[in-house]
Amino acid sequence: MELQEIRQHLKVTRDGLLEMIQDLSEEQLNKRKDPRSWSIGQVCQHLSRTEELYVMAIKKALKSNEESPVENKPLQFMLDRSHKWEAPDIARPTDEIVRAESIIEKLHHSRERLNELLNAVEDPSLLNRRHFTHPVFKEMLLSDWVRSLYLHEQRHMEQIKEGLSL
Repeated sequence: MELQEIRQHLKVTRDGLLEMIQDLSEEQLNKRKDPRSWSIGQVCQHLSRTEELYVMAIKKALKSNEESPVENKPLQFMLDRSHKWEAPDIARPTDEIVRAESIIEKLHHSRERLNELLNAVEDPSLLNRRHFTHPVFKEMLLSDWVRSLYLHEQRHMEQIKEGLSL
C-alpha cells in the first residue's frame, strides 16, 4: 500500500471519529459501561497517546541505516474485537474528566505531529525498508506501523459506537 493511500485511510478514519464525538456532552464522553471499561473520552485519549508514541517510534527507526528483513504483516486481524489486547501502561488513558474540545484538540495535535513526520520523509520507500519493535505485534515495518494506526482507530470507533448505545 502506497503512503498516499495510507494517508487517505488515516484522514477518512479520523474524520469519522471526530464526527462521532464532536457533539457529545461531557456526560456522554465520560460515561463508563463498568469500572473496568474505558469511557469514550478515555478511548480518544488512548488514541492520541498511541499516535504520539508511534511518531516517536517511527522517528527513531528512520534514523537507522539498516535494511529490514521484516515482511509486511496482515493487519486486518486488528478489526476483530473478539480478541482483546491490553494497552501498554504508557498508552493508557487517565481517569480525568474530559471535554469534547480538549480531546479533539489532542487528536488534532497528535495527527499534526504524524503528518509532519510523514511529510519530512524524503524517501517514502524507507517506511517499507525500516522496522521497529511494536510492544504488542513485535517486529513491524514502519509502513505497517502507520497502517495499524487507522485500523486501531477503526477498532476503537466500534467500541465508541457501543458506548453511545449505553
